[in-house]
Amino acid sequence: QVQLVESGGGLVQAGGSLRLSCEGSGNIHSIQAMCWYRQAPGKRRDMVAGVTTSSNTYYAESVKGRFTISLDNTKNTVYLQMNSLKPEDTAVYYCNAELREYIGSDFNPPDDYWGQGTQVTVSS
Repeated sequence: QVQLVESGGGLVQAGGSLRLSCEGSGNIHSIQAMCWYRQAPGKRRDMVAGVTTSSNTYYAESVKGRFTISLDNTKNTVYLQMNSLKPEDTAVYYCNAELREYIGSDFNPPDDYWGQGTQVTVSS
């Protein structure tokens, strides 16, 4: 089985910074991409940032210039450095990975896996 565990969330004042981490563990064969999503109360879950193993990155317009995503493939870990935080960044942040999982000595086609989420609260 594969697990994604997020950490680093918390309460911060507007203008502050947080660094989220998401570590994958278990029967991981290979990672294709890892992303961060967020979901505020009453709103849909939206992608915030993503990174592939070839270092291509994506950022939502609302976080460009403030957030930086990075991937340590040797540790199966993705990071999200969040600077200049705003109250509207308040949400539960979820880690997502597109990866192949070992099935015995074989592996499955790439599939989506999710973490349990970590709360980020930005006070004004």
